[in-house]
Amino acid sequence: MDLTSTNYLPSYTVGVDAYKAVEQVTRRFGTRAVVIGGKTAMEKAVPRLIATLEGTSITVTDCIWYGGQPRHSVAAELAEDPRVLAADMVFGMGGGRAIDETKEIAELAGKPLFTFPTVASNCAPVTAIGVFYKDDGSVDNYFFPSEPPIHSFIDTQVISESPDDYFWAGIGDALSKQPEVELSSRDLDLPHTPLMGRALAVSCERPLFDYGAKALADKRARTSSYELEQVILDIIISTGLVSNMTTNLAAKQGAYYFNSSTAHAFYNAYTGMGEAAGRHLHGEVVSFGVLVLKAFDGAPEDLARFAAHNRELGLPVTLADIECGREALAGIVERAQATNEWGRAPYGFTPERFEQAILDADAYGRALKAGDVAVQTAALAAVHEHRCMEPTPRKL
Repeated sequence: MDLTSTNYLPSYTVGVDAYKAVEQVTRRFGTRAVVIGGKTAMEKAVPRLIATLEGTSITVTDCIWYGGQPRHSVAAELAEDPRVLAADMVFGMGGGRAIDETKEIAELAGKPLFTFPTVASNCAPVTAIGVFYKDDGSVDNYFFPSEPPIHSFIDTQVISESPDDYFWAGIGDALSKQPEVELSSRDLDLPHTPLMGRALAVSCERPLFDYGAKALADKRARTSSYELEQVILDIIISTGLVSNMTTNLAAKQGAYYFNSSTAHAFYNAYTGMGEAAGRHLHGEVVSFGVLVLKAFDGAPEDLARFAAHNRELGLPVTLADIECGREALAGIVERAQATNEWGRAPYGFTPERFEQAILDADAYGRALKAGDVAVQTAALAAVHEHRCMEPTPRKL
């Protein structure tokens, strides 16, 4: 049995002068770079990058729009674009969707990938996973490149000037990492790499609770601060490293996936709702999915704690906050069963339990917004009943 594996730990540079490190980091890979990313991202960051590269050996040869939505057909087309083929390396620039598509482009074209996040909305800049979407905006599937981006250049000045909502939603997305990894791997005796990932996941939650409100206020005030940088690093680096260590579906032997669970099962299914889903950001919806996870897991104290934090930051605590009516739940539950996240828990992952968790999270959130302590107590008591579920034996 061949259990040989290769694991990558992407490196990063962070700070207001992060682009000054580009030549030192990339020079071993060539001198010609093609930038692929979002339109607004490139308008904001490419001039700053080019100015920084002036007088160095690195040249930006072309800038290419990624298409607005990560799709496999577009990635395949751009991988054969003469501008990409003529470059020595790909610079992926923008938010998570743009960067995710550059992962497949670089993989197909056989080019080294470096990322330049312009928002702190998720961990895409350092992960070996890309989320792709269908034409209707719903999640299609995941793309797993052979390795993550080689290095990420996180310019905190660029991120501080980005739309506040992306950072706000980034906090919501990062809130899912620790509880999802813990839930999906809870009952397992993990081998070395995912065990490290689970240990690192424990570092993801506290900075968001300790610094999230201050970081968000500083971001909105365009004020650089210790708290802002800590949360940026949590959103992009901490969760990204955990993702890489807890995901290995390409292995012929010993494949595993502990990167996400109930919160992302909810989000991925939610994207199939249509127009309403398009009005809400990834991490925004995921943050409500975390409340679903806590209800699903029979953890009333955690549900109350996370809901209070969501409320403090203005993140969703009810289905109404994300324009999801009760009539949409049947479709969400049905679509969730086809996601990669379905069943990743140490006990019965049934449609009924999943739907009830959504309803329980919503009931608590509505009571919280109304300030009705009696109803909050009753909602948490209902969640507590899930603790009676016996674990179902699983193997890695």
